[in-house]
Amino acid sequence: MANIAEIKEKLSNVKYPGFTKSIVDFGFLKDVELNGDNAVIFLDITSTAPEVETTLKEDITKEMAILGLSAEIHVQKPAAPQQQSNSQSGKNITPQVKNFVMVSSGKGGVGKSTTSVNLAVALAMQGKKVGLLDADIYGPNIPRMMGIEKEEPQIVGQKVMPFSAYGVSVMSMGSLMQDGQALMWRGSMVMKAIEQLLRDILWEELDVLVIDMPPGTGDAQLTLAQSVPVTCGVNVTTPQQVALDDSRRSLEMFKKLHIPVAGIVENMSGFICPNCDEESDIFGMGTCEDLAKEYDTQVLGNVPIEPTIRVAGDEGKPVVYHYPESATAKRYLLAAEKLWESVEASDADNSGIQPTTPPGVSACSA
Repeated sequence: MANIAEIKEKLSNVKYPGFTKSIVDFGFLKDVELNGDNAVIFLDITSTAPEVETTLKEDITKEMAILGLSAEIHVQKPAAPQQQSNSQSGKNITPQVKNFVMVSSGKGGVGKSTTSVNLAVALAMQGKKVGLLDADIYGPNIPRMMGIEKEEPQIVGQKVMPFSAYGVSVMSMGSLMQDGQALMWRGSMVMKAIEQLLRDILWEELDVLVIDMPPGTGDAQLTLAQSVPVTCGVNVTTPQQVALDDSRRSLEMFKKLHIPVAGIVENMSGFICPNCDEESDIFGMGTCEDLAKEYDTQVLGNVPIEPTIRVAGDEGKPVVYHYPESATAKRYLLAAEKLWESVEASDADNSGIQPTTPPGVSACSA
């Protein structure tokens, strides 16, 4: 006679439809009971699609039959949503991209672009097909950080070919304007620019597009959320309380737009002395833990200050690629692994959700 442990082992073979992970890996298996030769299995899944439930029941029944058991399966599903954000509405003007990650911050100067670059390159190093979009219209720094600031864009038909650097497809508004030119655009022009960067760039089939957003919670963020199904968001901050206050605004924006939060990156989290390698707490450290708990998310990484990261950014040599043994690189690489786990989890949560009418901009404005 099979026991509970053997039943759970068999259930670890049941893949969630459309994914490589099992119902056990995703945490959808809630309980198992054994009544004679009948296995009673309780699932709590995130999809309302009936075909998902049907497939799971068929696969579970097959696995239980191998153990000589019948299966009684109880599935708890979420109530059908009355209204979804545009991120879940089904609208996607860049359908060749599977996942979109919005990297945002409540204020400037916290290392958002540095984080976007290193997360994108780290994901590419981990075998993903990655794009990096610099949507920071007013302060596009990605071209310099990726070492492509002198390259001219190529036009193919009516679209622009993205650059390739460190295994990442890259495009930035900074590559489409004259060097040093200042943009003094109203909100409507910013919104149009974001749409064009998504629609008129010849993006290839990508596993993920990492999008470096302007700081704050304005037109660019709203336009992105209303143009593509954002898989999840990353908040970038520093340990000081004033930065954390601004981070709450960014996290509230994700909440209003119904964008899952993959986590928080705490930059300038300690200083590593280049002479003795000792790490000193100069701006604070670990202050994001309480903020992450408040918004039911995680800290993806605590990234220290060290001279290497400044040199890497200025010279167009991402630290995760050129200085992989540095403390900064190791923490960004780990953050990228955690981020991808959140991307997969968000995909599982959103599978089978039916499109609904997007909410108006006024409902999301902060």
